[in-house]
Amino acid sequence: MQSSFTRRKFTRFALGAGAGLAGVRISTAHDRINSTFSGVTVCAQSYSFRDRPLDEAIAAMKQIGIGSCELWSGHTEPLRELRRDPEKLRAFRLETPLSHYEEIGESFHEAGIELNSFNYSFRDHFSDKEIARGFEMAKAMGAKALTASGTVSVAGRVNAHAQRYGLQVGMHNHSRIRENEYATPDDFAAASKGNSHIVVNLDIGHFIAAGFDPIDYIKQHHAQIVTLHIKDRKRDQGENVPFGEGDTPIRETLALLRDNGYDIPANIEYEYKGGDTVEEVEKCFNYCKRALAS
Repeated sequence: MQSSFTRRKFTRFALGAGAGLAGVRISTAHDRINSTFSGVTVCAQSYSFRDRPLDEAIAAMKQIGIGSCELWSGHTEPLRELRRDPEKLRAFRLETPLSHYEEIGESFHEAGIELNSFNYSFRDHFSDKEIARGFEMAKAMGAKALTASGTVSVAGRVNAHAQRYGLQVGMHNHSRIRENEYATPDDFAAASKGNSHIVVNLDIGHFIAAGFDPIDYIKQHHAQIVTLHIKDRKRDQGENVPFGEGDTPIRETLALLRDNGYDIPANIEYEYKGGDTVEEVEKCFNYCKRALAS
């Protein structure tokens, strides 16, 4: 199947797409964007830029100064074409050459942005080939880990592949408390039991909305957390709100990472109703920088 991301496209982006952004230099392999502040790496989940294609999302991260990314799988696939047809999506994942993913990894590298993880959500209906393919994609792009909005019951099958490929998988929580989904500390514990490579991608906003304390959880389980999602939500299944307006202890979480030297990427996930996406993510980014400087 023909890749929708051609080498020509990525080369063109690397050479010129960022040139129109004021004050932004074209990165080389030796020109890494540094978004680590007081020992804490402030990053972005590329889902934050779901309103634009991948090359524009990368350009936006460069403009803001974000040097690390958790890549949403929707940015690697022609999502609009495949969203309503699971079989076509499965075929795309299994048949698209790995060079497609190598080119994506190259585009991040040339932009000076590391891939702290690749978000590929394993579900029960995935075949073993489809599970394995997620790890092959991550390896091809140079991602350090995977994250997944998966099910508890698929964790054992995923773990077997994770061991084979030598990559951890952080399971992502939502606020909805449902059987076989991740929301509670017990859900994480059930998935990781006997599965050495199944860890946690803790969304602190969803966690607080579900009635749990992210600070306490991080203190107890920081060694099992591969990435964080940083967003602000109200308690009791409350809505997403701009940073600082909800009940999520964002400042306290970042301070906990800083003061204890926890090496956990803090990925901003912009989901509240705002204006221009780049401006809103930059507001979130600056909020985190100020929190770490205080």
